[in-house]
Amino acid sequence: MGLSADLLSLLSTHLASALGDDALFRSRSAEMGLDLSDRRMALTVHLARQILGFPRQLGTHPGGFVLTHDRLDGLVPIQPAAMNDRQIIVWDKDDIDQLRFMKVDILGLGMLGCIRRCFEMLGAHRYLHLDMASIPAEDKPTYAMIRKADTLGTFQVESRAQMAMLPRLKPTTFYDLVVQVAIVRPGPIQGDMVHPYLRRREGLEAATCASPTLENILGKTLGVPLFQEQAMQIAIQCAGFTPDEADALRRAMATFKFTGGVSHFRDKLVRGMIARGYDPSFAERVFSQLEGFGSYGFPESHAASFARIAYVSCYLKYHHPDMFCAALLNSQPMGFYAPAQIVRDAREHGVEVRPVDINHSQWDCTLEGRPGGRRHAVRLGMRLVKALAHDDAARLIARRVPLYENIADVWHRADVPLAALEHLAQADAFRHFGRDRRQALWDIKGLRDRPLPLFAASSRTRNRPEIACIEPPVTLPPIPPQRDVHADYHTTSLSLKAHPFAFIRPALAERRILPCGALTEKRDGQRVSIAGLVLMRQRPGTAKGVMFITIEDETGFANLILWKNRIEAQRAIVIAAGALVCHGILQREGEVTHIVVERLEDAGPLLRPELEEGEIQTTPLKPRVRNFQ
Repeated sequence: MGLSADLLSLLSTHLASALGDDALFRSRSAEMGLDLSDRRMALTVHLARQILGFPRQLGTHPGGFVLTHDRLDGLVPIQPAAMNDRQIIVWDKDDIDQLRFMKVDILGLGMLGCIRRCFEMLGAHRYLHLDMASIPAEDKPTYAMIRKADTLGTFQVESRAQMAMLPRLKPTTFYDLVVQVAIVRPGPIQGDMVHPYLRRREGLEAATCASPTLENILGKTLGVPLFQEQAMQIAIQCAGFTPDEADALRRAMATFKFTGGVSHFRDKLVRGMIARGYDPSFAERVFSQLEGFGSYGFPESHAASFARIAYVSCYLKYHHPDMFCAALLNSQPMGFYAPAQIVRDAREHGVEVRPVDINHSQWDCTLEGRPGGRRHAVRLGMRLVKALAHDDAARLIARRVPLYENIADVWHRADVPLAALEHLAQADAFRHFGRDRRQALWDIKGLRDRPLPLFAASSRTRNRPEIACIEPPVTLPPIPPQRDVHADYHTTSLSLKAHPFAFIRPALAERRILPCGALTEKRDGQRVSIAGLVLMRQRPGTAKGVMFITIEDETGFANLILWKNRIEAQRAIVIAAGALVCHGILQREGEVTHIVVERLEDAGPLLRPELEEGEIQTTPLKPRVRNFQ
């Protein structure tokens, strides 16, 4: 239809939720400057409304298996999958359950791969052989780190919500971590279990149970039901459910995509508890808590498994931050944070991080230093270089013995396209030769204009030196620091030189915009202004339309809270801006600090470096943002 990809992207991000409401759609279209009378735009909207509500894709479980006694194609319809030599069943998992086929789901976690890589590095560089079972249990320094919410990059306890909860719950034992993993979930939040548990843990409320039976079931969670197993035990022992009925209740709780399944059990559970002597209001309150599990409550066994992985990842982060950083970078993409934040956090924990280098970087991030030494430096790998092909990197690495002497030497020996060298130059990987990215790109341009070595030798044989002659070297002025940092972010998603906001701090200070790190000095309820790169946006289904945004500047992080009306008032900036100026009210609860947003500005224009003479404005800095529902 001729519509640009940017326009279609805007349509999907800003207008999709309004397609069903004509007035809201027209309002947002006007806000974005879209002309709905344009034939192409009208056709796009017409087609979008036709497919509204359709399944977005065919979901295929990556590790789901069905086991049957007879041939599978004689029992269910199957079709070829996108992956070679794989087939999928056309029916969904609920149909398979109804037919009582044996279904096995094998799940993979990126953090398990990260932990494996970390263990391998420990064995290779520190001669320390650990596994999941041999990690020392109940390590006090690890729990001290967890209580401070110093958990960036770890498993399950790294999100904004988890970091806000950790200083309040204050885990000191493994079971505390099991509760921590389970309690920051839609089920416990909607079931109003979080605040009662915290009040009881802090001694502000008595951890009482209505009967000895409930004490046996809920004693370890201070009288608050947090796990599916507890809900099943309450149903059986306090409401007279049969084991089959309790399992049906569990299945309803586990079907977290469809809320309301637990409601079918309300009358039986409430009547059963009243018949066994429980107060009607108490029975209703217990059911409302269990009903929250309809939005996903954890099984205790699941929470314990996750807590174990969380503990191991935290142990490795505290005791071996260099290994953990390298392993985490080699496991991307996963988790909430991009490489820039992972590297920054590692450096704040005393880890030296070295840049991508043509003579020292492998494909993966590696460790450099004395074998058996206490702390190693992390060398960034070529995997971080945008658009660099793995095969090209492999050839560059395989042929650098002896080490490359200059860019021309790299080109002659590695036999890779000049485009690969340009990607490395843009990533500033040739500083080993004393060439910054600008000078390196100029040198590569000279290689592009030069005849290949075979033809150059041939021309010399024919006494035609004018063809093989090399232009005299040209020394370019150094690239300005701010532009250098922006180029780092564009090519490797991070910079070891500086943070983009460090360059505009004087201008921000003139406007009384504070660094994020200064928020600890401000009082609760104070009006403040801060600015930073957007790291992530979250809009959980349990938050009633509230959005949470995390931003970062050169001094640290800040968490923003946007109420629904603030989102609608500045929707384009909220959704699309990669950097924000935030004006709002500081909200502090213990060690947890947030900014309740009143107004936002797009900080992108502030970050653009000044143009050099004759230069055309390029794409502004767009950090990698992770969006979560």
